[in-house]
Amino acid sequence: MAKLYESDHTRFMRELFEKNPKLEEDQQEARAIWWDKKLDLEERKRFKESSVPQKGYVYFGK
Repeated sequence: MAKLYESDHTRFMRELFEKNPKLEEDQQEARAIWWDKKLDLEERKRFKESSVPQKGYVYFGK
């Protein structure tokens, strides 16, 4: 059976994960810090309502 093409990047990532089995767990922990959070819809609503609209071209004064 012919071997399918595998890019250098794919091979690097596969070997990296094979050498460091804890890496995937570390990735998930790091992701949880920044992304996997529950949204507070009331807080987001207040944040959106309190924003001030920006003028069209902000680099020059009046």
